[in-house]
Amino acid sequence: MSKILDKFKLKRKLIAILAGWHFFGNPSARLKIIGVTGTNGKTTTATLLYKIATELGYKTGLIGTVDNIIVKEKREALRTTPSPINLNKLLNEMADKGCEYVFMEVSSHALDQNRVAGIKFAGGIFTNLTHDHLDYHKDFENYFKAKKKFFEMLPEDAFALSNVDDDHGDAMLDGIKADKFFYGFGEETESVDFYGKILKLDFSGLELDFNGEKINSKLLGKFNAYNLLAIWSACKLLNFNMKKVGDILKNIEPPRGRFEHFMSPNGVLIIIDYAHTPDALEKILLTIKEVKSKDGRIISVFGCGGDRDPLKRSKMGKIGASLSDISIFTSDNPRNEDPGKIIEAMKDDLSHDESKKVITISDRRLAIEEAVELAKKDDIILCAGKGHEEYQEIKNKKHHFNDIEEFKKLFQRK
Repeated sequence: MSKILDKFKLKRKLIAILAGWHFFGNPSARLKIIGVTGTNGKTTTATLLYKIATELGYKTGLIGTVDNIIVKEKREALRTTPSPINLNKLLNEMADKGCEYVFMEVSSHALDQNRVAGIKFAGGIFTNLTHDHLDYHKDFENYFKAKKKFFEMLPEDAFALSNVDDDHGDAMLDGIKADKFFYGFGEETESVDFYGKILKLDFSGLELDFNGEKINSKLLGKFNAYNLLAIWSACKLLNFNMKKVGDILKNIEPPRGRFEHFMSPNGVLIIIDYAHTPDALEKILLTIKEVKSKDGRIISVFGCGGDRDPLKRSKMGKIGASLSDISIFTSDNPRNEDPGKIIEAMKDDLSHDESKKVITISDRRLAIEEAVELAKKDDIILCAGKGHEEYQEIKNKKHHFNDIEEFKKLFQRK
């Protein structure tokens, strides 16, 4: 079986190289492409870099989970990293339309399947590595190797920027040809090129210090402080006007479905986020816990995807129940699995006290309704897992469904 898979991957690699060089004339050579990889933070990092470059006056492209954009013109994004032919077609169009920079999410699936083979990258950014996609990669070592493959393919004249605070930040860049740079919020040492401090963190945003420069942002949470430091560091490496970058960061908005939030008429804060891994869910709940009012409660609504990594279900259930005052376990995209069985797996590791805080409602719309009914002034509802998605996938069919739409409809009726 492994030999068959190796042949398949080799075939994909040849297709990718042929697509770039033979059919589209090697478009990546006409662009400065910055790839972003990691478990969490890819979309925010790539999207905000696209927004900054655009604000600075550059013609810019974006390839990612939420949108593909060619000089402000949006295209539907069917997957995080497109197939080799579609990717090179997009890059060719970007080059023809005068793009100088392209910011691109690079997924572990794409790396393992050689979708980006033959693409010349000017830089690469590593955000973090936590539990995800083990249904595909089988174990964490394979997942790590898939991510590292990206940095090994970077040429000598490219930069590689890594999160030194992540357990895998050093190893990710070990032995590569590209120039290595590190960012982080840990101890200030000679090995850290871009050092950050969090000066203030609350629901008004972040006040940060990056290498002695004060940065303010409307983005929320410590995880976004890391995203912002990666973005700021990349801008330095790209020789952008850093005074203008700082000004842009003050008012920049997060991508759709990434800590997207609004206040309801009755004083309940609603947060919609794509968090669908144990690490992402934990980080966002800890952020909410740090800044919520004394009397406010956290009500979380989330599920786990069907036909995907089953090992993370009990972990996410435990995190959600332990860090929330009320946790509503529901469906995400059940796909071909029974939603009830997914929810039962989410409850596997709960203690007696945690179980008492959990409500199970497999219908996501009804789960959101229950959260709204339970919420009182100063409470915070976190609806996690689907973020920007406009659908729910059930039995191989996609049905229109958007979390933020559901909440707004409910509050309009009240």
